[in-house]
Amino acid sequence: MKLGEVVVDVAPLRSSRDFRLIFATQAISMVGTHLTSVAASLQIYTLTGSSVQVGLMSLVLGLSLLVGLVTGGLLADRVDRRRIMLGTRAVTAVGIAGLAVNAALPDPQVWFVFVAAVLAGVTAGLGGPALMAATPALVTPGQLAAAGALTTLTAQLGGMVGPSLAGVIAAGPGIAWCFAIDAAIYVIGLALLAPLPKLAPEGRAEAQHPLKAMGEGLRFLRGNQVVAGLLLIDVCAVVFAMPYALFPELGTEHFGGGPSTVGLLYTAPAVGSFFGALTSGWTGRIHHTGRALIGAVAVWGVAITCFGLSPNLWSALFFLGLAGLGDTASEILRRALLQHYTPDRLQGRVGSLWLAQATAGPSVGNVEAGLVARALGSSSGAVVLGGVICLAGVGALALAMPGLRKATLSRPADVDGDDSAAPVERSPAAD
Repeated sequence: MKLGEVVVDVAPLRSSRDFRLIFATQAISMVGTHLTSVAASLQIYTLTGSSVQVGLMSLVLGLSLLVGLVTGGLLADRVDRRRIMLGTRAVTAVGIAGLAVNAALPDPQVWFVFVAAVLAGVTAGLGGPALMAATPALVTPGQLAAAGALTTLTAQLGGMVGPSLAGVIAAGPGIAWCFAIDAAIYVIGLALLAPLPKLAPEGRAEAQHPLKAMGEGLRFLRGNQVVAGLLLIDVCAVVFAMPYALFPELGTEHFGGGPSTVGLLYTAPAVGSFFGALTSGWTGRIHHTGRALIGAVAVWGVAITCFGLSPNLWSALFFLGLAGLGDTASEILRRALLQHYTPDRLQGRVGSLWLAQATAGPSVGNVEAGLVARALGSSSGAVVLGGVICLAGVGALALAMPGLRKATLSRPADVDGDDSAAPVERSPAAD
């Protein structure tokens, strides 16, 4: 395989001006999101001295995000998606600017940070499905995997650069500047997104009751073996084999280290994920996409199992990096298949379910890992058990869902004889 077929495919950036605008917006926005996230946590802890308050703010943000995602999925299938993206980003920019003003006051108010967290969560949820649903209209079906890889790359870059930059800025000019810079980033994003064409969903039904509209999305999910399988196979990974909550205990007790060791455990998957995104060119060229997805999730399960069995820190870090690589490949392929097999009129609702699972799943998985570790009396034992269950679940789904195994990005394919499950040919917006 040639090097050009391995490195991340930038064809969507070359062929679509509109996708370039979205990519640039996402790249800078991910950095800004981490600036605000870290700054808000630092401010809450500085004002209250309580880690519980910091955790409570994260909970409030997560719940608000879920509410926004459900509503945003319905809106994205009814209203011009470009207008949703611009409107939610404008509101968010105002809220973050308010955080900057509050932080600059002699006596910053804790309650305002919580209110702003609710606003940020709801608006991010409202805009997320529209942004995700816009991509299939801006690139060709054959470029969906490459577009997903580029999107994942922006998230990984933001995750590596944003928190460190936030720490430097907070320690220097101050927390208020973190918020101010993020607000400016949102304004720049508005300018980048403004030239996009109208992105009205196909076959929208404005008169449909919201509950009926959501029910239509759930019925499609239940009747489409590929899309349902994409969500279920992710549950196997993030609910049963998500060991992040155990890293502090494993780093200090199992590996006999300190905070730096714990930090390495958290960093290793991100390094593997970043490498996976950089070498994702194959994801858009492989014919048996469904099988590759199953294999990628299996890599995660095997790596997590081996991590739990690791006798020393360096082998543990290696397997966590391998897990991150498998996770990134899985995310790219799942995103591309979901967009490929979902009709445009349902992109918002189905995308919101995918985003909601991506938000809530890891949280549930971390709680599950903590409870199992307590029941077994062994953190490493809980990790191994979770990895084995993940692999068993992946194997069961692969056998029970032949449609998922046969899924491909290379051509339209009828799934289980259900015409609604067949990928819809879309014409990307003109440059």
